[in-house]
Amino acid sequence: MNIFVAGASGATGRLLLQQLLEQGHDVRAVVRNAQSLPENLRQHPQLSLTEAGILDLGDDELARLVEDRDGIACCLGHNMTFKGIFGPPRRLVTDTVRRLCTAVQTAPSASPTRFVPMNTTGNRNRDLQERISLAEACVIGLVRLLVPPHADNEQAADYLRTKIGQSDPLIEWAAVRPDGLVNEEDVTDYDIHPSPTRSAIFDAGKVSRINVAHFMAALLTDDTLWRQWQGQMPVIYSRET
Repeated sequence: MNIFVAGASGATGRLLLQQLLEQGHDVRAVVRNAQSLPENLRQHPQLSLTEAGILDLGDDELARLVEDRDGIACCLGHNMTFKGIFGPPRRLVTDTVRRLCTAVQTAPSASPTRFVPMNTTGNRNRDLQERISLAEACVIGLVRLLVPPHADNEQAADYLRTKIGQSDPLIEWAAVRPDGLVNEEDVTDYDIHPSPTRSAIFDAGKVSRINVAHFMAALLTDDTLWRQWQGQMPVIYSRET
């Protein structure tokens, strides 16, 4: 398959990139600094890299990069530094999701493009009217006001739910919600749920970045799995041993 990856140099993005290339897919990726990727990835014959901030690319260039792609993955997120959390761009994820969708609509493929962004389990899927406790709602409300990246993730998911929806002829989507990201060397067993099975605030679970990358790659490339989760916001937890 032909895949485009945004945020390929991040902790999860590079693991996704590695898995897609190992599976033999043709990948285009945008990274700010190609040297941040391991040499074996940078030099891979099936990888085409563009060095740029994705929001700095012009509309025509972005449309060219997503043209003829069967799937798009977005692993972008805000750096967990003071500047990354409170500095510009405040709407990094939302604006990237919106611009990628517009680019697909500008240069559509013969069949709908699968779009798989990484989101967060702290963001509720309002299509399912997911319920949380009053205490959790209060904490999330404060986080929404005080920590801009949370609102950014919420707005990105809402754009897919309300603007792209469930019947767009050019774009199909599934937003992956990991909980408590940790680093592990190998893919392990994990569970996928339509909604959180535990509180993201008071009883957060854990999932390894490599498991998230594995699930995102599978969504992009496995037709059966895609039909199961298309138009949803699946939550992923590593299985406890």
